[in-house]
Amino acid sequence: MRLRFAPSPTGYLHVGGARTALYNWLLARHSGGTFILRIEDTDQSRYTEEAIDAITEDLAWLGLQWDEGPGVGGEHGPYRQTERGAVYSEAACRLLWEGKAYRCFCTPKEIAARHEAEKVDARTARREHACRFLSEEQVARLEAQGVPSAIRFKVEEGTTIVRDLVRGDVVFDNGIIEDFVLLRRDGTATYNLAVVLDDTGMAITHVVRGDDHLSNTPKQLMLYAALGVEPPRFGHLSMIVGTDGKPLSKRFADVSVGFYREKGYLADAMVNFLSLLGWSLDDKTTIIDRESLITGFSLDRVTSKPAVWDIEKLDWMNGVYIRSKSDEELAELLVPFLRRAGYDLDSARLARAVPLVKERMKVLEDAVPLLSFMGAADPGLEEDARKALQTDGARRMLAASLEALESLPVFEAAQIESALREVAERLGLKPRVAFQPVRIAITGNKVSPPLFGSLALLGKEASLRRIERALKE
Repeated sequence: MRLRFAPSPTGYLHVGGARTALYNWLLARHSGGTFILRIEDTDQSRYTEEAIDAITEDLAWLGLQWDEGPGVGGEHGPYRQTERGAVYSEAACRLLWEGKAYRCFCTPKEIAARHEAEKVDARTARREHACRFLSEEQVARLEAQGVPSAIRFKVEEGTTIVRDLVRGDVVFDNGIIEDFVLLRRDGTATYNLAVVLDDTGMAITHVVRGDDHLSNTPKQLMLYAALGVEPPRFGHLSMIVGTDGKPLSKRFADVSVGFYREKGYLADAMVNFLSLLGWSLDDKTTIIDRESLITGFSLDRVTSKPAVWDIEKLDWMNGVYIRSKSDEELAELLVPFLRRAGYDLDSARLARAVPLVKERMKVLEDAVPLLSFMGAADPGLEEDARKALQTDGARRMLAASLEALESLPVFEAAQIESALREVAERLGLKPRVAFQPVRIAITGNKVSPPLFGSLALLGKEASLRRIERALKE
């Protein structure tokens, strides 16, 4: 199998596009085939090099390495449409010469005005263009006058059947399909011509893409037939919707892969989650490693029903993957997040802190506020936290804790816990109430990792210094 992912670089990599890329990659790996990345950048008014870089970076982060394409090369390049213009022009002219296409001299404005005037219902009748019926003499005269023209494909009467690998047979009435443009007036190729020639030139065997392209498929099948080329097999994936059943949008979460990478979702968790948006291994298994995905994936179990983007499920799944990491592995992943927040902590020290926060994390970013006390020389106090230190009970607890901790010969979590519980009992304070001012003094917040482990991690000298500072508030 030779499969491709062909994004238009007009922005970020959408999570729907990432799922499409993943399914193609899994099919290629499962079959021992080839996964190709092709950049569809014919729309020069919208594409940017930055978008190309962002898309390739996100694919690489997901681990969806391509076998042919930009940065890799291959026998079927070039892999950017802007470098394949001659191929498109030659094919369009061939279809024109064979009488399967014609020159259209109408401007887009004229066509739009005619459609509006005719009030033609595209569901029941094809809009035929007058230029289709121009004589050779009329065409020659207009060309001699320098009137610019597009090249349109002649759609013939009948039906076109898309034998879809996901949806089954889908029948289209050619009568509702307009004669479509192959080459624009400026000589650039349209999507339908370019994609057919690219897939042919790159020997693509299977086209797996979103169902927003389903309406293009009959046009492309017509082109394959006109060019005398065997078409690839098609499979169209359902859309992704939110929990309200509406198309996925920023109402639920950001829809770019980069957003999730920056938040601290793990690539393996994201791949696992994306794989289940329309496919299942056995209707019961949720956590599936990458090798099992490759072994078990097939289009047979891909559903045509819309897939639901459930952010709570993704958060849960990411937490499972986080907890599966060793403390050392997780520490390495946390370093850039803490440094981005201004805390320069090395992975060795972080590895000691990981057990304190591992169970509390849904994403890597969650660790930053929990572990910030380690990197801050003097963590500031929020207003409500400062007020909590002003009570008589809080100040008595801090003073007694300072004395008890200062006398400890071994400053480890077990000894710290024993000493502070003894202080709370002696002062007649409930542990939850007693420990809160110490927590605030140490971390600057009312919410923190487990207190005794945090004190041990911070060390005796720094812990005593912070309690002394809190007593001066």
